[in-house]
Amino acid sequence: MSEQNLPLAPEHKHRAGFVNIVGNPNVGKSTLMNDLVGERVSIITSKAQTTRHRIMGIVNTDDYQIVFSDTPGVLAPKYKLQDSMLAFSEGALTDADVLLYVTDVVEDPTKNADFLARVAAETVPVLLVINKIDLLKDNSELDAIVARWRQLLPKAEIFPTSAKEHFNVANLMDRIIQLLPEGEPYFGKDALTDKPARFFVTEIIREKILLNYDKEVPYSAEVIVEKFEEKEKSIHIMAVIYVERESQKGILIGRAGSMLKKVGTEARKDIEKFFDKSVYLELFVKVEPNWRNRENKLRSFGYIE
Repeated sequence: MSEQNLPLAPEHKHRAGFVNIVGNPNVGKSTLMNDLVGERVSIITSKAQTTRHRIMGIVNTDDYQIVFSDTPGVLAPKYKLQDSMLAFSEGALTDADVLLYVTDVVEDPTKNADFLARVAAETVPVLLVINKIDLLKDNSELDAIVARWRQLLPKAEIFPTSAKEHFNVANLMDRIIQLLPEGEPYFGKDALTDKPARFFVTEIIREKILLNYDKEVPYSAEVIVEKFEEKEKSIHIMAVIYVERESQKGILIGRAGSMLKKVGTEARKDIEKFFDKSVYLELFVKVEPNWRNRENKLRSFGYIE
């Protein structure tokens, strides 16, 4: 056969798609997202309702681009902020190329049945991630959990995992790549997320508030970065923590400012790791009454477009 008549090699097609992560609160969605992306994009604490926004983490290679979205846990809204959080989760059902529904080995599968029914009706591929299997004693427990979920989401592919222990996450990632549609990248190949640098500063500070305070204070707090002045080797950040009542302000600051200093020190260390620069962080606390139910404040805080 002459060189001119040799068959052409099949053209290599680039793949790109949106992989949206949904599920109830506190099942490990953010831990899974960070494991899949390989970066600390979503804040992780043991408290429910940690994620308030829809946060994208982008994985790039020469062959594909995966745009992961971590979403707030699905819950019945009690105030306008939670209405906005639920809207982020419901929106993730409308633009997914692959849907990851995350549950764990302890939650009630019938929780938020309406949302689950919408997932079951999806036409895009659904991967059911049963997280935290490291908590189980033996395989018989897992078999029973898998059997129940097969009835609830019969079209879904099931992946028992432990995001915390990185168990079966690589297999999940391989399947996601296989399911990606062919297409050009949606973001630049050097992009890690769609969020600006200031957003991750607010998330890190909010994480430290969630870890250091109890009861209502963490859920009544919102963080806004007023100043982000970046130089070659350093960043000067000024952030305001908003709470709803004067009593919460006092708790947040602590005796002689001790608690606020602790939050600031812990946040500064993580911000320095995130940006690989020295950070000068100033924190202030202000009262914004009932901000979680005020539409104008939710809009200014980025929860309503």
